Amino acid sequence: MSTNQPNDPTQQPNWQPPMVPAPPVPAAPRKSWFARHKIITGLLALVLIGVVASAVNGGGSGSPTTTSPSAAGGQGGDAPAADTPAAAKVGQKVRDGQFEFTVTKVQKGVKSVGDQYLNEKAQGQFVLVNVTVSNIGDAAQTLSDSSQKVRDAKGREFSSDTAAAIYVKDNKVFLEEINPGNTVKATLVFDMPKGTEPVSIELHDSPFSDGVTVQLR
Repeated sequence: MSTNQPNDPTQQPNWQPPMVPAPPVPAAPRKSWFARHKIITGLLALVLIGVVASAVNGGGSGSPTTTSPSAAGGQGGDAPAADTPAAAKVGQKVRDGQFEFTVTKVQKGVKSVGDQYLNEKAQGQFVLVNVTVSNIGDAAQTLSDSSQKVRDAKGREFSSDTAAAIYVKDNKVFLEEINPGNTVKATLVFDMPKGTEPVSIELHDSPFSDGVTVQLR
């Protein structure tokens, strides 16, 4: 009498254990844009620090230092009139925050700035506004040309051209730190359409200050 026994798979011919596929190798994580551009990231961080520092140290309302003649007091016993800020003009001192500005010269119709080797050409015309900036505060303050604006007769606002300003010789307008009591001379560069007249400039000691306006004509 035969006895049935269970089949032993290991006794079958050519039997091999089942193959288990290896788990997939995870892809290396892609580095962020900032990690792949360390130099640009560092420059952006420096600019951000300068802007924040200017906002913390500067700010406040700005107004021209000139006043109307009646503000000095009337004649014949009249009571002095209240001070009313006059529209500042080229050559007059104005203040915003920790900075005292004086526009000394305006040059229009400039085609390019720089020399024959390193230069920048205007899309329309460059308007150069020469200013003297003094720190009248108690702490260092950073001057930035990007905070300054020019307007034309139509009320259009033009931002400064930092890239062109770099080509102006001995220019100090890009994140220039000015210590208390010190004064620098700078040239602000604006790219405006040909034939457009700059009417006024709005000057700021920081991007978040009220600013003060100087008439350019």
